[in-house]
Order: sequence, then C-alpha cells, then structure tokens
Amino acid sequence: MELDRNERNAALREAVAAVLPDMRRVGRYLFEHPELSGEEYGSARYLAEELAKLGFTVRHPYAGVETALRADLVCGEGPTVAFLAEYDALPGYGPEHDRPAHACGHNWIAATCYGACAALARCRELFSGTVSFIGAPAEETTGGKVDVLRGGGYEGVDAAMQFHLGNHTKMDVHSLAMDSLEFTFHGKAAHASSQPFMGVNALDAVMLTHAGIGCLRQHLTTDVRIHGIVTDGGKACNVIPDLARCRYYVRAASRERLEEVKEKVLNVARGAALMTGARLEWRYFENSLDDLVLHPPLQAAMCENLAALGVQDERGPNCGKADIGSSDIGNVSRATAVSYIVLATGLGPDVAAHMEGFLEGVVGEHADRTMPIAAAAMGMTALDVYHDPSLARRA
Repeated sequence: MELDRNERNAALREAVAAVLPDMRRVGRYLFEHPELSGEEYGSARYLAEELAKLGFTVRHPYAGVETALRADLVCGEGPTVAFLAEYDALPGYGPEHDRPAHACGHNWIAATCYGACAALARCRELFSGTVSFIGAPAEETTGGKVDVLRGGGYEGVDAAMQFHLGNHTKMDVHSLAMDSLEFTFHGKAAHASSQPFMGVNALDAVMLTHAGIGCLRQHLTTDVRIHGIVTDGGKACNVIPDLARCRYYVRAASRERLEEVKEKVLNVARGAALMTGARLEWRYFENSLDDLVLHPPLQAAMCENLAALGVQDERGPNCGKADIGSSDIGNVSRATAVSYIVLATGLGPDVAAHMEGFLEGVVGEHADRTMPIAAAAMGMTALDVYHDPSLARRA
C-alpha cells in the first residue's frame, strides 16, 4: 500500500537520523581539509568517493570542470531532483590570517546535500525518479555553477535545492545580479619630477574612475552596490605609472537594472581615460551572476516542510533585502526550478558569514543541530516533487 505524505516524510526523517553520523563525518572532513576556490581537488575527490559508496553513478570531473562532480541514483522513471553542493573555503583565517577556512559553511552545504542523497537512497521504495548530487567549485570567486551550466551540467534537472547558513533563518531569499569589471589604463612613463609633462598617468585614470563612481552613487537606486580595489598602481614613486588597473563588483536587484548601471560605470571609466589621455581596456574577470529567481511552488513546499520541522522565517517577507550578496545559484535558477533557504546557525544575529566566529557554526554542536533539519527538509521536498512533478513545472 502506498504511503501518504505524512508517512513518507516520517520515513525520510528516520533515514536522515540514520545517516546523521556520516553527514557529520563528511562535514568535518571538509572542514579539516579546506581548499580555496578552484583548488578543491581533494574535496571533490572525497565527495565523489563517498557518493559512490552509496551506489550513486559518479562523473568526476564533470561538465568540463576539473573540480566539479555529479552523482546520480536512478530509482525509476520520474523527475530529476538535484542537490547543489559547494565546497570551497575562504582565505585569511587563523592567528596569522594566512589559512583557508570554511567561514561561509560550504563544508556544511556539501554535507547536507550528501545527507539528503543518502537518506533518499535509503527510501528509494517511496518514489520514482532520479536523485542527483551536483557539486560545483569556486562559488566564492568565479562562480563555478556558471561554468557547469555552460558545459550542460544541469540539463535534465527538474528541480534544484540548496540550504545556506546565516545569522537569521530566511525563506524570502534574494540575491543580486553581479558583473565583475576590470579596468586597465595604459599611459606613458616619464620621470615624475623632471619631465612629468612628458608622461600620461594611468594611475590618475584609476583614481578618477574611483572618484567618478563615488559621485555616481547618489543617482543610483538603493539596491545597487559598487565596490572595488586597485590591483596595480605603479611600481615607483618617481615614475609616472604607465599601467594601472582596478577591479569592481557591480550589483543590482535584477539583470535588467544591472545592465543599465554597468553602462554608467563603463562611461565613468571612459571619461577618466579621456581626461587623462590614457587608453582604456576592460573585461569581465569573473563569471557574471544573475539574480536569484525562486520557483514559487517549490519554495512553498520547502517552507511547508520546514514548518513541519518546527522552523519558521525569523525576519518575515521583504526584510533584509539590503544585507545580501550574489551567488551563481542565480544563474541555475534561470535554467531550472530552484528552492533556496538560509538557516540560522544558532550563534546569534551578530555572527554572520565570513566572520571568524562563524566557523563555530559550521561544524560541531551547532552544525549537528542544523544539518538534519536541512537534509530532512530537502529530502521531504524532493519526495513532494517525485509525487507531484507539477511543483517543479516552469511556465
């Protein structure tokens, strides 16, 4: 006799409890072996081996990306539900600020995706469809999901899910579209004291660009964020810099608005080149990221399952839109139905991602509490999709 939804969910939660020790083990291993963006060779290999032990068919490397992987468990005909893992760490932690660490909790993300897959593997008699674990590198930098997407890595996926840790539980999640712009100004070197009039100062063009963007900000909508650094400002004080570079992240609430803002920023750089006589070159130095578009029926099912687990949104709808960043999951949300949740670590509202203190929430006592919630909610929602594919159907 076929089980009803409540009975299926109860079985799934029991399976999550059974695999919790392995989930913790995976999360701790990645925590203790952090690898920076684009260097996650050991992490990807470890995850591939662990999923193979569960009976998943593993492809690694995947979609033309060396540190990406995909693991599939086919349990009959039906929808394909993917759990989107990340596993790159951040630089600059430890006493000397020289160690990588999972201060964004990507070890936790990979472990919860593993846990959802392992639990569903134990409950395969409850559904018909395919369980997929898709791991992509470099979320913190170049946006590896975009490279996997470009390589066809999400083809055939009907629904995709991910949880992230944060200082608040947030179900009305937003992320900003983002472009990464690098400006290179070519000038002319000259002696800075005896013949400065013979030079063209490329650094002046960088400084004028920075000043121009500052003036531009008052004319932009409140969702726009522009922030950058100087990556090359010359080599000696007594030489007019003939080469200078700067990089900017330009963000906005939608791709359409971002295109307008980007053109304004480009015009600032063009004006700086015109004022100084320098020659401008520009490029995207990382993948462009789209804003996140949640799939309403899928997200509603996820929120309902979280409520059944005793988890509620801590901030309410339309709150916290200002304290958000950008993610390559936005690009995936343009290709398939996506559900995305931010789950509080339990460390309190003043301990947020990328802080040193956030490390306490991604492994150990706090992670042991949040991991089974995320894995169970994703597994329960996957069961909903397998039994009602319309939840993932896109218009």
